[in-house]
Amino acid sequence: MTGPTATAAGWTPSERQLERQAVAARVRRRQRATAALITLVVFGGLALGAVSSPGWDRFADTFLDTGHMRAAFPEVRDAFWTNVKMFLIAEPLILLLGGLVAVTRSTVSPWLTPARILAVVYTDLFRGVPTILVVMVCAFGIPAMQLTGVTNSLFWLTLVALVLSYGAYVAEVIRAGIESVHPTQLASAQALALSRGQAMRHVVLPQALRRVVPPLMNDFVSLQKDTALISAVGVMEALRAASDYGNYNFDYSAYLVAAAFFLVVTVPLARLTDWLAARAARRERGR
Repeated sequence: MTGPTATAAGWTPSERQLERQAVAARVRRRQRATAALITLVVFGGLALGAVSSPGWDRFADTFLDTGHMRAAFPEVRDAFWTNVKMFLIAEPLILLLGGLVAVTRSTVSPWLTPARILAVVYTDLFRGVPTILVVMVCAFGIPAMQLTGVTNSLFWLTLVALVLSYGAYVAEVIRAGIESVHPTQLASAQALALSRGQAMRHVVLPQALRRVVPPLMNDFVSLQKDTALISAVGVMEALRAASDYGNYNFDYSAYLVAAAFFLVVTVPLARLTDWLAARAARRERGR
């Protein structure tokens, strides 16, 4: 056999190439060993400093009691489903609200000026007010108005508060994605006889949403944690259950149980966010 295929099949690295590969392998091994040693020293030092601190025994008795952790586990586990349900219900509603507000702010029609003003006021208001205040206003203020047909359930009232608060943040993320799409995309779509609404729906929004997936995932990681804010108004969720257990038993190990439940959900979401961001970066570089 002759030609490029035969040449490629019969190729062997030169001694110089083998020497380069061996040197590179030694450098990688040395770097890994150095990284492992530094990591061990740093974390070992932190652990030793914590364990040898004067108040470590009291801290361990108060927050690291495995007996209380086991006792509090069922109660915190059952209450954590409230956090999960709120997150799963709120997420699509936040996406819908944020998308509507972002598209409204991106319109240019003079007939929609009142809607654009309302969208700007909404985003400025709910991004500027702490989420816990929104939760309290919705939980206590809406029932005080005695509106006909409006529920007094704290679960749904606090759900509305989280949707309103996070909808403002998500709206700005989506709007940033819309504005990142080059104007020639919209002009090309309109040149093909698409209306502005059709161009926004079929050309601009698909590109914008792909670009903002990583920051949206970050918002949803924060949302999962902020479902604990509803405990401030008495909703029985993981943090509230841990607080009740701690106040009754004068031991706060249940807080670490609640923290572990949140970590089980948020850490995979954070790693998924990192993966999506890396994939988007590779796509931008054309790899």
